[in-house]
Amino acid sequence: MTVGNESAWLSIMAATAVKSMAVLGAAWLAALALRRRPAAARHLVWTAAWVAVLALPLLSLTLPPLGVPVRFLPASVVFQATSAAGAEARAGQTRTMGRATAPLESEPWRPDWARLLMLVWAGGSAVALARMAAGWAAIGRLRRRAKPYADPELALLRQRLGIRDFVDVLEIKRGSMPMTFGLVRPAIFLPADAAAWSPERRRLVLLHELAHVRRCDVATHMLARAALNLYWWNPLAWAAWKEFLKERERAADDLVLSAGTRAPDYAGHLLEIARTMQSPRAAGWAAVAMARRSELESRLASILDSKVNRKAPGRAWALAAALAAVSVAVPLAILRAQDKPAPAFPADVEATIRAAAAERNPGMLEDAAKAADAMRHHDLAQKLLESSLAIRADVSGPRSAEYALGLVKLGQFKRRRGQREEAGALYRQALSVLGNRPEAAPALFDLGTEALRNEDIEQAVDYFERARAADPGQAGRALMWMAVSRQRQKNVEEAESLFRRAIEIQDSNAPEAAITMTLYSQFLRRQGREDEANSIGARGIELRRALGAQAPARDGGLKAYRAGVEASAPTLVSKVEPSYSEEAKIAGYQGTVVIYAEIASDGLAHNLRVVRGLGLGLDEKAIEAISQWRFKPGTKDGQPVTVVASIEVNFKLL
Repeated sequence: MTVGNESAWLSIMAATAVKSMAVLGAAWLAALALRRRPAAARHLVWTAAWVAVLALPLLSLTLPPLGVPVRFLPASVVFQATSAAGAEARAGQTRTMGRATAPLESEPWRPDWARLLMLVWAGGSAVALARMAAGWAAIGRLRRRAKPYADPELALLRQRLGIRDFVDVLEIKRGSMPMTFGLVRPAIFLPADAAAWSPERRRLVLLHELAHVRRCDVATHMLARAALNLYWWNPLAWAAWKEFLKERERAADDLVLSAGTRAPDYAGHLLEIARTMQSPRAAGWAAVAMARRSELESRLASILDSKVNRKAPGRAWALAAALAAVSVAVPLAILRAQDKPAPAFPADVEATIRAAAAERNPGMLEDAAKAADAMRHHDLAQKLLESSLAIRADVSGPRSAEYALGLVKLGQFKRRRGQREEAGALYRQALSVLGNRPEAAPALFDLGTEALRNEDIEQAVDYFERARAADPGQAGRALMWMAVSRQRQKNVEEAESLFRRAIEIQDSNAPEAAITMTLYSQFLRRQGREDEANSIGARGIELRRALGAQAPARDGGLKAYRAGVEASAPTLVSKVEPSYSEEAKIAGYQGTVVIYAEIASDGLAHNLRVVRGLGLGLDEKAIEAISQWRFKPGTKDGQPVTVVASIEVNFKLL
């Protein structure tokens, strides 16, 4: 089970558990309101409730969700993480090219209680359903081996209860409890002792079992039992099951008494049968037995109470119960969390590739690849980018600027995945076409930082110079990297000059300016110029805060609460420490990224948003790590809810 699927199932199961309790609670209230109505009416209420809770999981999977708009709130709970890179990474001692990505460090292992509970729930339901199937098979074997029992009054009794279809009456071993079994062709089981019973007792027993046949109690028994198997862990479900059985037997008793039977005589025979007969072990799972000792006292009291309303409800009651089940189950099913938005990339990838090729639209695949990459579907993202490149070649030719741009996009993807040699080859192929056009700048910057990583300073400076010439709008960034390069050479004067020139020409409100200010501050601090370093560093921090405040809040999703004010705070269960980006390590760049997050009921962080970023790939590394964290959700009124949080990720070079 993948993480995404696991989270989705956990969310559905948790929501279903809460909604099932709401349905059963509503059934309790309805049954209480109908306490003076016939038992059959209350049994209909419980049957409708079981139908609703059994349908909830299926409806939740098939019906479209009804989302509740989210409001952006300031985070009131803070989590922290730290990413540290050794000095050897900063010094650039690793000069080989390849897939050098260190594994993410993780917290000590802790049990995943959410997954464990999910497995226990599913395992318990599977065992219960297996026992139900075994019980059905056992009663089926008993039916095949039983002898036919002929009773001269059977036809008359069927006619009295309005049963037109034939009903088998079978004889089983002595001492067995009378019971009814079968969905399509019902059968009544009588013990061999029945031959010695008085005609009145046989008539009353047959009347009671025929009442179960008329009411289709075997079918409702199996339906309710299946629902109970699904919610076996819920004490409320077991209490509802007890009420369901009690009202079913009382409804059957009412039919017997309405057929002209004297209540004292019926009560006496029922008491004797319950005292002397025993149900087969499998009967409770698949058949409807005549009497259960645990409920006999209240049942006898109901039989002997002359004030009880015994009139059977008509079809209008059954229709009302069915409509009630639908009207409760459907709204509850669609009111569910949309903790994770649907993927922006298509499910049918091959069809999308064919459509993009037919429309000669590579951008369609590149947008989908970006979404897939963000959700860590990297193989899918690569396939989409390669298909987009093929469309560019077909539309514009392999020596066109459009094709070269596709090479750059694929190269950037491979570089992010640590495939630097392959990325370098793609960049150089693209540059052979693009030359000094502005579109060549991204490839030149990546090639420059790779040369810097390998301590080829002059080659790095040459790439950055070419990037500045190709795209004058990126001159400030190019000068910043040239300053970093000269700093690596211990050329302090030229490095400082380049830093100053970069700050002068960069937009003072742009993210690149904040990066340059921070790097220049760190440079000054290493020269012992603390006052200057603090001044320029403060400017960089203030700019990053201002940029974070300008970022728009995400719309849609669930309502989010503030911890400690509107809900309890979530608790961090396990986390993955962020890894350092190659660019930041090469530049010797460090600082703190602040992320806004919504900790949802599935225990995952959603709607991640950079409040104060660093750039140079560190923001993305922070989000990548946080998206793998697991939390115990915050609660409101005892129920898991979405709570906003602020997460600080510290990046340090040791």
